[in-house]
Amino acid sequence: MAEKLLYISIGAVVGACARFLLSNYVAKQAFSAFPYGTLIINVSGSLLLGFFLIVAAERLFIADQWRMLVAVGFCGSYTTFSSYAFESFALMEQGQWTQLALNVIGSNVLCLGAVVLGAALARWI
Repeated sequence: MAEKLLYISIGAVVGACARFLLSNYVAKQAFSAFPYGTLIINVSGSLLLGFFLIVAAERLFIADQWRMLVAVGFCGSYTTFSSYAFESFALMEQGQWTQLALNVIGSNVLCLGAVVLGAALARWI
């Protein structure tokens, strides 16, 4: 367990730093109120997670420590959206259309609602 946590931690540090650096760089270049940095991070992290997990499981059979480092550590820290996107993809591949719709609609509505609620609570306090 300690070895897995070490790999996750290493990936998480790199992912968090990559997110910070890329987000700041894009924000300086974009000159827009739209969060292009976050969008780029979420899309690229989802792309990386989907690519890596399929390659790891179906093509190269990559060792568990690499999955911990890249999928859990890096992608988990770089973007949590990648997990959501891959789970939605898995539901789609399995033909679980109702659960896919619930996941996509529920995650978006609930997360947006949580942000609104959190902001309202912060402003209320």
